[in-house]
Order: sequence, then structure tokens, then C-alpha cells
Amino acid sequence: MKNITLSIDDEILKLGREYARQHKVSFNVLVRRLIEQTVKTSSTQWLNDTFSLMDKTNVSSKNQKWKREDLYRG
Repeated sequence: MKNITLSIDDEILKLGREYARQHKVSFNVLVRRLIEQTVKTSSTQWLNDTFSLMDKTNVSSKNQKWKREDLYRG
């Protein structure tokens, strides 16, 4: 595992250390987990995000019915 150096605002560092202490983890573990969660997005998360965006759109199919063949046409 590689060591890195980060520059963090003093107040954010203080709050981060307190948060880590309350959750019984080291600040290092907290930062590592946050980075992992940010860069290792699961395939199901992508799907959930897609459906969430679809739900937020203001578009209607105007009662058009789709046939399976239409969806798989090349």
C-alpha cells in the first residue's frame, strides 16, 4: 500500500477526526473508505442512478406502447 500526502483545511481535518472517532475508525480508514466509495462505483449504483434520473425527467411516452422487436432492432 502506498503512502500519500494530502493538504486538508484545519477545520475539516478536526471535523473528520471527530467523525472517525465517533465511528470507531482511524482518520486514515475514513479517508480510504471515502475514496473507495467514490472511485469504485458498483454496476448496481449506475443502474440506480439511471432510474433516478429517468424518474426526474418531465417526458411522457404519450401512451405509446413499445414492442420487444422495436427495442432490439439494429
